Amino acid sequence: MSRENEGSGVGGDEEPEQLALIRESVRKAKVPRAKPRTWRGAALAKELPVARVLVDKGVLHLDRYFDYAVPEELDAEAQPGVRVRVRFGAGSRNVRDGRREGGGLIDGFIVERCAETDYTGPLAALAQVVSPEPVLSPELLELARAVADRYAGSLADVLQLAVPPRHARAESRVSPEPPAPPAAPEAGSWRRYGHGPEFLRALATGGAPRAVWTALPGPQWAEEIARAVQATLASGRGALVVMPTGRPAARVDAALTELLGAGQHALLTADAGQERRYQEWLSVRRGAVRAVVGTRAAMFAPVRDLGLVVVWDDGDSSHSDDRAPFPHVREVLELRATRDKCGFLLGSWSCTVEAAQLVESGWAAPLVADREQVRGAAPLVRTVGDGDLARDEAARAARLPSLAWQVAREGLKHGPVLVQVPRRGYVPRLACERCREPARCRRCAGPLEAQESGAALRCGWCGVEEAAWHCEACGAFRLRAQVVGARRTAEELGRAFPAVPVRTSGREQVLDTVPDTPALVVSTPGAEPVAEGGYAAALLLDGWAMLGRPDLRAGEDALRRWIGASSLVRPQGAGGTVVVVAEPTLRPVQALVRWDPVGHAVRELAERAELGFPPVSRMAAVSGPPEALAEFLSAAELPRDAVVLGPVPMWDGGPAAGAGGSRRGAGAGVPAGEAWERVLIRVPPGSGAALAASLKVAQAARMARGAKGAREAGGEAVRVRVDPLDIG
Repeated sequence: MSRENEGSGVGGDEEPEQLALIRESVRKAKVPRAKPRTWRGAALAKELPVARVLVDKGVLHLDRYFDYAVPEELDAEAQPGVRVRVRFGAGSRNVRDGRREGGGLIDGFIVERCAETDYTGPLAALAQVVSPEPVLSPELLELARAVADRYAGSLADVLQLAVPPRHARAESRVSPEPPAPPAAPEAGSWRRYGHGPEFLRALATGGAPRAVWTALPGPQWAEEIARAVQATLASGRGALVVMPTGRPAARVDAALTELLGAGQHALLTADAGQERRYQEWLSVRRGAVRAVVGTRAAMFAPVRDLGLVVVWDDGDSSHSDDRAPFPHVREVLELRATRDKCGFLLGSWSCTVEAAQLVESGWAAPLVADREQVRGAAPLVRTVGDGDLARDEAARAARLPSLAWQVAREGLKHGPVLVQVPRRGYVPRLACERCREPARCRRCAGPLEAQESGAALRCGWCGVEEAAWHCEACGAFRLRAQVVGARRTAEELGRAFPAVPVRTSGREQVLDTVPDTPALVVSTPGAEPVAEGGYAAALLLDGWAMLGRPDLRAGEDALRRWIGASSLVRPQGAGGTVVVVAEPTLRPVQALVRWDPVGHAVRELAERAELGFPPVSRMAAVSGPPEALAEFLSAAELPRDAVVLGPVPMWDGGPAAGAGGSRRGAGAGVPAGEAWERVLIRVPPGSGAALAASLKVAQAARMARGAKGAREAGGEAVRVRVDPLDIG
C-alpha cells in the first residue's frame, strides 16, 4: 500500500484496509460463475438440467446436437438461443465424480433445455454462457436447417453465415423502441408497370403477393424498392431487401432514408465494420427496426413479422455465398417466403432463367411494363458485327469500328460515354467458323473443347470425345476460337481521344459515380459507375469474350451485363445510344436490340427443359482426386433417376474450379500439383432433396471413417456443391 493513501479513508478518520485483509476478502468472494475447465461438484439446475447444444464444428458427421449438464449457477442465463462455450472431444474415459471432463473449448448455441437426456453416459457441463442475448431464435434455426439440407451442408456452417460474430460493446447498448408504422405510399413510378399499384396496395393491406419484376432502365428502381418496403411497413410487418454488392445497397439505403426518414431501417453490409454491423443486426433481432437492406449475409436477418423479401439482380454471382454450403440468396428468400407466407419480389433490369421458371410454374406473377413504356425509357441499341470490324482496318488501332467511333465522338459532346470491356480470364469456347453457332456435344449439349494439336474435341461436361464434328445449323466442318477482350482498352482510347479524360472502374478501384461532363469511363462488367443525368452513350466492346465463355449461362450473363450497362444510359428520346460489338444475329444481341430480356429467358428455359438442365432439373458438382472421387461415387446411394456426367479432368481455373470446398477456401480450385476430376450429377424435378441427402450421407460417412485423403489442410479431398453457379 503506498504512503500517499495513508489516512485517506472516508471522512479522513477511518483506517485504510490492509492489503492482507483485501486478499482475505478476495478469497471469501463468490466463486467465479464461469469455470472453463470443469464444474466439478457443482449442483445442477433443478429444472431442465440438460442443455441441447449445437457445437460449432462444421463437419458433416457431427451435424447433430449434443447434450450437456447445466450447472445451477448458469441456470438463469443458459436459455435457448444463447452462445455458450463447451468442452468437446474428452472421450468417455475422462470421467470424475460422474461428470465428463477434459476436451477442448469450443463455441456453440443452446437449442433447447430438457428434463433428461437420451445419452446413457456421463454428461459434461456447460463451461460458460458467453452472452445472455438469445441470438438464435427457433425460426432462424428452422431456416438454417432447411438451407443445410437443401445444399448438403452442415447446420453449423449455415449458422456461421446467419449469425454475425459477437461484439460485447455493441451488445451492451440498449436498442430504442420501434418507430410507428409509416403511412401507405403513393404508387409513384410504380404506375409505369401494368400491376404496379395493385402490388403496392396488396402489401399495404397485409397481402403476400409474389412477383418477378423486370425494372425499366433508369435510376428509379431504388425508389420503387423503397416504396414497396414502405407499403409493407404500413401494414405493421417487416421487410428484407438483399442486394448483390454494397453500392446498390447504399442507393436503396439512401432512397429509404429520403422516403421514411432515419431510424426506420437497418443497413447490413460488411463495409460497416463488425461493431456497427452487429449493433444493426441486434436492433433487427430485438424488433427496434422492421426493415433491413443488406448484402448476401442479410438473407438470414431475423426480421420480425416478415411481410416482404426482395432480391435485386439475382443473376449476379455475388448472391451465391463463397463458403460452404454455398447457399444462393434467391433460393433462401424463396424458402423464407414460403415458410413465413410473406410477399416476394425478384427484381432486375434483366431476367434470369430461374426467374422465368418462377413465372411459368405459377409461383410468382410477372410485373412488367408495356412496350410503349419500355421504348420510352430504353436507349437506342445499334449493332456491329465481326464483318464490320474486318472491313474497318483504320479503326482497329483503337479497337473501335467506325460506328462506335462516331457514337462515342457524338456522345462526348453531350456528356460522359461508358465503355464496357469484359473481365480478364474469360475462356472462349469453340464455334462454327461460318455461322458462329457454338460447338456442342451431341450427347449432353455441353461445350466442346480443343485438346492437344491434332487430337479430337472433348466435351467439357461429360468428357466424351467428338471425332467428327459438324455444325448442325449450317453443315460446316471448321471451327474458330473467339478472341478474348483487349487488356489495354483505356490506353488505346486515351490515344484515340487525347483531349478527353479517361477514367477506369474495375476490381482495383471501383467508382461509384462520375460527373455529368464529357469523359470516357472504361469499366469491367458490374463495376460501372452511375453518371449524373445518365451516360450520353455506351460502347459494349468484345462481345465474343462474354458470349464465348464455356458455360451454360454465357448468353444469359452477357445479356444481363449488357442491359445493366445500357440501363445507365439516357433514354432514346434524350439521345442515348448503345453500340454492341458482337455478331448481330445471335439471340442475346437481338434481345438487347429489342430490349426483351424476358423473351430471351423464356426461350432459354424452353431449351433447358428440352435438354434436362437446370433450373428444370437439379444438379450437383462433385470433384476430387480420381481415386477418391471414384470411391465416393461408388459409396453414394444416388437416386435411381440420377444421371452422372463425366468424369472430366480439372485444372486450376477449370470447369469445376471453385465448385466446392470447405469453409476455409471454398472458392479455391484444384490444389497445386494435383490432378483432379469432376462429375456432374443430374436429377429430374422432385428428386433434388434425395440427391442432396444422399451426397450428404456419403460425405459424412467418408469423413467419419477417416478415409485416405478425407481431410486436407483446410478442407475435404472430395468437394460437393449442390446447384453449382457455373457448370461449364
